[in-house]
Amino acid sequence: MDLSAWLEPALPALRTPAGAVAFVLLYALWVTLLLPGIWASMLAGALYGTFWGSLIVQLGASLGAIGAFLLARHRLRGWSRRRLGRFPKLLAIEQAVSREGLKLVVLTRLSPAFPFSLLNLAYGLSEVSLRDYTLGLVAILPGTVLFCALGELAGDVSRFGEVLHGEADAGTWALRILGLAATVGSIGLAGRAARRALERQNGG
Repeated sequence: MDLSAWLEPALPALRTPAGAVAFVLLYALWVTLLLPGIWASMLAGALYGTFWGSLIVQLGASLGAIGAFLLARHRLRGWSRRRLGRFPKLLAIEQAVSREGLKLVVLTRLSPAFPFSLLNLAYGLSEVSLRDYTLGLVAILPGTVLFCALGELAGDVSRFGEVLHGEADAGTWALRILGLAATVGSIGLAGRAARRALERQNGG
């Protein structure tokens, strides 16, 4: 399917102020539906440039992530807690990890090992506060800026694949290193919280 030809008629409208607002709402819906956002982020970069595209994507992604979080918390929370209630140790681990709050949210958002859309649901089912969850969304900004910059570099939807699979620049490598460090940090933090939870349970 030729996405460039399919999008071409809509591009002039999307480049207007009203189109930018529509893009934010469409991006939020996209995220809420658990769809991958890389190409949509690159499209924002191609349409609005790196700076404005990043702001638009950050706003849309945040709105969509909060929407998915609230849906998971209020629609699926009871079912999840009943399921975990059958396994006291798992419940203790989940509660301990949740208490790490903002630190764990930020690390998992920086890490490419944790899919953005699935994290929205996972945190909705946890005890993490909406405040910590929302503040943690700032950690998606590095990736947002990178993909918007790649979109601006490509300039056209037909070249997105070429740019994504091209030689990585310094910014891409820096984000990869940051993501790796965040992955290691989040796994260590979650593991430490789990051990404390199990120790408290065994001791009590």
